Amino acid sequence: MTTPLLRDPAHRVSPRARLMWQVTALVEGGVTLVVLLLVGLAVDAVDVRWWMVAAFVAAVAAWVLVVPQWRYVVHRWEVTDSAVYTQTGWWARERRIAPMSRIQTVDHAEGAIARLFGLATVTVTTASAAGALTIDGLDRERARALVAELTVKADAVEGDAT
Repeated sequence: MTTPLLRDPAHRVSPRARLMWQVTALVEGGVTLVVLLLVGLAVDAVDVRWWMVAAFVAAVAAWVLVVPQWRYVVHRWEVTDSAVYTQTGWWARERRIAPMSRIQTVDHAEGAIARLFGLATVTVTTASAAGALTIDGLDRERARALVAELTVKADAVEGDAT
């Protein structure tokens, strides 16, 4: 008997996820910059230099342009009759496999920015110390269909998911 090889899950997230991740990073970077400037100006001990601000803006710009593209290449998911597979990360990759028999709950969430792009996140909670599996950046309708599919498949498996 041959041992099956661990392979990349078959499906990518929505291409719109790249733009959502860029906007999210831009908002987070902008808020952080404003807070740092306000604190720096409010405290006399901190001397705010414009080159520091420019370096921070350059770092945020690199983050906004590079990380979402990289995440899109890596983030994948797949559902089979027996398990849910995910691959995430941008710097370090994580592959997770959750057997249908271990699924406890399946959740659908749409954050404010995700709603702007018609995207959603599906979270599969399992009886695992490693925590839930998340599939971030799915098309809203595909996410709803996936929740329904996983609910039916997990319900069809014997056992109590513990």
